[in-house]
Amino acid sequence: MDALLIPFSLLWGGFAIFWEWVTLHGTPHSRAPHDSPILAPLWGVPFVLVGLYIIFGRFITDARMRANTIYGITNKRALILTGVIRTTLRGFDLRSLSDVSLSEHRGGTGTITFGSAASWAPWATFVTPSWPGMGGYARPSFDLIPEPRRVYETIREAQRKLG
Repeated sequence: MDALLIPFSLLWGGFAIFWEWVTLHGTPHSRAPHDSPILAPLWGVPFVLVGLYIIFGRFITDARMRANTIYGITNKRALILTGVIRTTLRGFDLRSLSDVSLSEHRGGTGTITFGSAASWAPWATFVTPSWPGMGGYARPSFDLIPEPRRVYETIREAQRKLG
């Protein structure tokens, strides 16, 4: 996903900053800022802020979310405790989870995802939980955990015991 978001964020942010520069300082052929009404620079501010967020802020938000997330497994449930601004505990009954998938990454980490993609918002695969308000739409998962194969086998064993 970063293969698309990084170029897009640089184009968005670059154009927004260029817009602000031109409206505040003008071009070699204009006498701005006197030629620019106050609306032009103000119009660009939200675009600059969004650009800065998608260039830098989403990584900071993602790191804060990961630092404040705890994953757990009981004999009956998978638990995800998150909390940057407010604490949220999500629990998933292992007996009813039909689709548990493992994705192993380099460096010994991996992600375990619960539920099928069709059961969640299909467009949610294009955004990450670091986008404000999108965490509830993403499929529940244990993201970038150490020893993912061991955790996956623990979940599958608990599911077998539940019948």
